[in-house]
Amino acid sequence: MDEVTRDIQGDIPWCMLFADDVVLVDESRAGVNRKLELWRQTLKSKGFRLSRTKIEYMRCDFGATHEEGDVSLEGQVVPKRDTFRYLGSMLQRDGDIDEDVSHRIKVGWMKWRQASGVLCDKKVPQKLKGKFYRTAIRPAMLYGAECWPTKRRHVQQLSVVEIRMLRWICGHTRMDRVRNDDIRDRLGIAPIEEKLIQHRLRWFGHVQRRPPEALVHSGILKHDDNMRRGRGRPKLTWEETIRRDLKDWSIPRDLSLDMSAWKAAIHMPEP
Repeated sequence: MDEVTRDIQGDIPWCMLFADDVVLVDESRAGVNRKLELWRQTLKSKGFRLSRTKIEYMRCDFGATHEEGDVSLEGQVVPKRDTFRYLGSMLQRDGDIDEDVSHRIKVGWMKWRQASGVLCDKKVPQKLKGKFYRTAIRPAMLYGAECWPTKRRHVQQLSVVEIRMLRWICGHTRMDRVRNDDIRDRLGIAPIEEKLIQHRLRWFGHVQRRPPEALVHSGILKHDDNMRRGRGRPKLTWEETIRRDLKDWSIPRDLSLDMSAWKAAIHMPEP
């Protein structure tokens, strides 16, 4: 696919290609139609074709202007969606992460059920169960979380799910009146909210050490000072979340340029 369409591929993130999954991004609906038609003609000339049943489009409400019209392929209107899944992450038209957090929680439960024969076996040591959880289940729940601008309710959802899993592993319920900290100490599991911050700060340090022309900087959304602000509280951004994390953990921003010192500062050991 990459060889066939190399001449018409745009810059990241305006054109993203992974295997046979293609994402075309443009600032206008006419631009999306133009790109879609160009890809259709190019693939057709090479003996390929676009699937009309799998193509979907989503309009992001990042700006104050609203454009009317539909995205079409050879006269057929492409279905419109409010959420879009790409490489395991859920994108929403309003830029929020509610669907992505819910999706990662479902994935975490799926992994937990697949390993429940080991995690619920009383013959398996609890420390080994905790190591299995840290290796197989928690990474599935935190996939892509380094880019989340998390709110308090998102962290609460992840914390509730994690402690339910850990109590189930230990064979305890809330009626047993065993503290959450005692459950974590038995299994050797750090709170997922702290690991979430560690993931985010680790990615922030990677971005900071890259040169300004690196592709990783093109994926960061920035506020437009000329755009008229709407009503209500502005949306929480990733940059604002990073500033909050640095303040809560008392870490200077310039420390991210030193890889070894940054790694030691953001490390959150397991109990």
